[in-house]
Amino acid sequence: MILIKKTIQQGRIVALKHQQTHSGEKMKKAMFTLTKLAMALSGILVMQTATAEQASTVMDAVADGQVKVNMRYRYEFVDQDGIDKNANASTLRTRLTYNTQAYQNFSLIAEVDNVSYIGNDNFNSTANGKGEYPVVADPKGTDVNQIALKYRNAGLSADLGRQRIVQDGQRFVGGVAWRQNEQTFDGVRLAYEFNNKMKLDYAYIHNVNRIFGPEGAKADLKGDIHLVHGFLPINENHKITTFLYEMDFRDALALSNQTLGVDYNGVIAGIKLHASYATQTDTGDSPLDYSTNYLALDATYKLSKMAFTAGFESLGSDNSVGFQTPLATLHKFQGFADKFLSTPKNGINDLYVKVAGKVSGVALSATYHIFDSVEQSIDYGSELDLTAKYKFNKRVLGLLKYAHYSADEHASDTSKVWAMLNVNF
Repeated sequence: MILIKKTIQQGRIVALKHQQTHSGEKMKKAMFTLTKLAMALSGILVMQTATAEQASTVMDAVADGQVKVNMRYRYEFVDQDGIDKNANASTLRTRLTYNTQAYQNFSLIAEVDNVSYIGNDNFNSTANGKGEYPVVADPKGTDVNQIALKYRNAGLSADLGRQRIVQDGQRFVGGVAWRQNEQTFDGVRLAYEFNNKMKLDYAYIHNVNRIFGPEGAKADLKGDIHLVHGFLPINENHKITTFLYEMDFRDALALSNQTLGVDYNGVIAGIKLHASYATQTDTGDSPLDYSTNYLALDATYKLSKMAFTAGFESLGSDNSVGFQTPLATLHKFQGFADKFLSTPKNGINDLYVKVAGKVSGVALSATYHIFDSVEQSIDYGSELDLTAKYKFNKRVLGLLKYAHYSADEHASDTSKVWAMLNVNF
């Protein structure tokens, strides 16, 4: 952990020096620093041998590449107290993905997404100017979701360009893949996995392509972002991850934060356990001054074909600033109704229970949340979430979801319904 923190502190010094020059010089210096890191790691290659099938020429790598097509249709309905009109969103995401075959351990991925409306657009996409409707954050448009050069050689991996990054359970860094326009990252990522499965992972990101794109003021989140991970499997049943995130945003200064934490996943006496703890402070040019904590605990026990989960998650508060997770897959946490996409200034506690199982091939789940504040003893509300998922075959998946948030002292009563069909070609 000391080595990880020393590494990111050195990255902070470089980032602070960058701020004294124009943006072009910032990028040149950052890439120069990363190039030196890549050169240091490249010494490992002498002892590595390629194991994957390789193309004999660049032309063969391109010609023998793989093309995939995915189409995901979704209908989303929102009834929100305080807004007279209901949202009815009928959207189709079409994704085209191309991967070259590897040539001398290098390959290329190119992926394009298009989001179209099927029928009307009676909802607030955050980009269509329809503020009289509840938000369904699926703007239409076409965007390059991924375009990256990849290198793979035994334990070493490197990715340069626009890429998907999903860390741990996506509580701090994720792709927000539930929304039709996925969140991806522009930058470079280096990772090395040792023979004992210990892994070191570092990423430098200069731009986040957010779900609110492909165009508009909210489409991008620029800055100097460092993501450092250390993965340590103690044995088959116990695994620990340490992480350090330095997020220094260029425009959204109040979101800038430094987060240091540890994550545990294990199994004891047949019970699946997860625990996570992190501390967070302001960083960079943030106008805020705070220091707060994050805690998560959950346990899952399987009985026959059913799984029972009980969990608790707490995002703290200091100086009226809540613990922030600006790059997380937020829909996955604190209820599907998305009432806590930003942590309230008094923090939030989420106590929840979940039961899941499969009946006649249909995967079912029900989750109940109780929300209250960390400070000031405020009862925010409660939420019930239901899902039903059915795999028709290896290419077609259907999903139904329902969420109802019952407000006490935060937001307003909200009901949401989703029907989705996902097809791979």
